[in-house]
Amino acid sequence: MIERQMELGRRQHRKKKMRKLKAKLAATTGADREKVLYKIKRLSPWWTEASLTQKQNSPKAATSGEKKERPAKKEGGSDRPGPKGPPKPKADKK
Repeated sequence: MIERQMELGRRQHRKKKMRKLKAKLAATTGADREKVLYKIKRLSPWWTEASLTQKQNSPKAATSGEKKERPAKKEGGSDRPGPKGPPKPKADKK
């Protein structure tokens, strides 16, 4: 289980770093842009710049920043049953 947690941590860090690099790539030009592209390619060799422009132009990418509204909770609280009550006392054997 530890190996899985380590891999998940690496994966999440890689995604976070890619988001930062993509934002920086959109804002830079010239030699700085080449440095950012090099770093992105080092993280993800199959990544292409065309994939970045596709995501910006797609309607799904435009709405991905918006949070979805959750349905209202019921008045009684949550849908799930609460924790079990106290344990019942055991009957004495005679």
